[in-house]
Amino acid sequence: MPGDYSHTRKYLSWLVDREMAKNEITGISIALIDDQKVIWQQGFGYADLENKVPASPETIYRAGSIAKLFTAAATMQLAEQGKLDIDQPLVAALPEFSIRTRFPNTAPVTPRNIMCHHSGLPSNFLQGLFVRDPDRFDSVVNNIQDEYQAFPANYVFSYSNLGMALLGAAIQKVSGEPFDSYMDRRFFQPLGMTQSSFVPRPITKAYDRNKEIEVFSMRDMPAANLLSNVVDLGQFLKMQFADGKAGQQQVLTPASAREMVRIQNKGFPLTFGQYVGLGWMMSGIDVPGGGAVASHGGSLPDSHSMMAMLPEHKLGVVVLSNSSTSHVAVSKIATEALRLMLQTKTGIHQASTPAPRAEERAPTSDELHQFDGNFDTMVGLATVNTKNGQIDVDAAGHLFRLVPHEDGLLTIKYRLFGMMAVRVGAFEDIRLSMANVDGRQIIVGRVGEESLIFGEKITPTVIPERFLKNLGTYEIVGKIDGPAPDKLRLLEDNGLLVGEAHFPEVPDLLLRIAFYPVSNNEVVTAGLGTSRGDTLRLIEGGDEATLGFSGIKLRKKLN
Repeated sequence: MPGDYSHTRKYLSWLVDREMAKNEITGISIALIDDQKVIWQQGFGYADLENKVPASPETIYRAGSIAKLFTAAATMQLAEQGKLDIDQPLVAALPEFSIRTRFPNTAPVTPRNIMCHHSGLPSNFLQGLFVRDPDRFDSVVNNIQDEYQAFPANYVFSYSNLGMALLGAAIQKVSGEPFDSYMDRRFFQPLGMTQSSFVPRPITKAYDRNKEIEVFSMRDMPAANLLSNVVDLGQFLKMQFADGKAGQQQVLTPASAREMVRIQNKGFPLTFGQYVGLGWMMSGIDVPGGGAVASHGGSLPDSHSMMAMLPEHKLGVVVLSNSSTSHVAVSKIATEALRLMLQTKTGIHQASTPAPRAEERAPTSDELHQFDGNFDTMVGLATVNTKNGQIDVDAAGHLFRLVPHEDGLLTIKYRLFGMMAVRVGAFEDIRLSMANVDGRQIIVGRVGEESLIFGEKITPTVIPERFLKNLGTYEIVGKIDGPAPDKLRLLEDNGLLVGEAHFPEVPDLLLRIAFYPVSNNEVVTAGLGTSRGDTLRLIEGGDEATLGFSGIKLRKKLN
């Protein structure tokens, strides 16, 4: 029956319970919004397992990067007031901003390209980013002045927490008040978000497989330090559905609200269908028949969240969790919620069975040639070997196989015990293909109708002699007030300069990143997109060589 969401609530209750049991998630809360009505709000599991405090719609969680939606909305609000121009260089609103560049002909960094993650800024400034006792987020304005842009502006999607921190500093500058105070006065109070706040330190509990874990702070408050609940975040969705209005207050103009969900990067060189608005992601969740899907997740090492909506149909969902194992679950629950809500509201029925997969086949000689070599991928450096007539991949300390199909796409199988290739659920929906763009050989990943850069082929280059003389094991100089790698190495591997990092929190993962030289003393992380293009400097050579990377100093360990 149209408008009767009882089946939606029943099915989602079952799905949440299943995902929580499957992934050992301690607490989840969910809210469903239809235009200005709350359809359903519910908590599952525990907000505080030790004291048996149940999760509820009012439970406060770390909303993570959902914070970026509010930072983008505040930027648009100040633009409406004529206090900044989102298409002028950021330095016009934040004169203290300065960063080096190797791209003399690049467009300037602007609030607009920061909001759509095409500014070319580094993804993070790592020194002091994730710690127990963070500096003020605006400290990055001075700290990055000797860093470099990672990419030209308006070139490639490269998600940047640093960019959002700088935008928060601009909001402070032009508004004349602290960022957190501005957000409370101009958003939380007008929207009735009484339990939401931007804070330097989290006050919530978090869990890993139902065991409490230490919660660290994120320095970059405008990027990720939002505390909220599903009740409050539902108010933000209502404002979006009302063209920027909350009650009798016009928080954003209708033009600003619509611009935030307009795709900004259709004409950029390396889009591949990975679309983004201002703050909102416009790809990543597929709801057939629903029109555009706007979403933003919040992923921290200790917890995950998802807020998503169908602007055309004024349907939205918020899912918040307190568990490190909930990353896939929150997206799955949010997607199913939108699909079921759409069917209930409009009668648009979506097939429950996916299209049949094309048959597997042997690799062609062209495919064997294309994929043989080294690739930077979403999980770091991958070495692909095709000598035995198969496409075998060694990445992040694990073995995989790429299997071609009759439709020209490839799927990923895990090589169990290094031999047998078997399907794994996490890879089931991923399809890969190769594309040549702007002189780059790029692996494109497809999930449903969405596409994104999955990797790039990298070729050996001449490694600067100074770096070759300073290969070895390194350690971080000074005390790190937060999670840190327990092993760091710089080595040469098949003609590539490679950095290796191992983190005790993820014992079965070895992160390997290749570097390209840009001078005798500087190399940059190879590849395209998020956390790529960062500069590694050789500060001093010799037995106790010192490296600099994103504000962190590394000292060579003596054997």
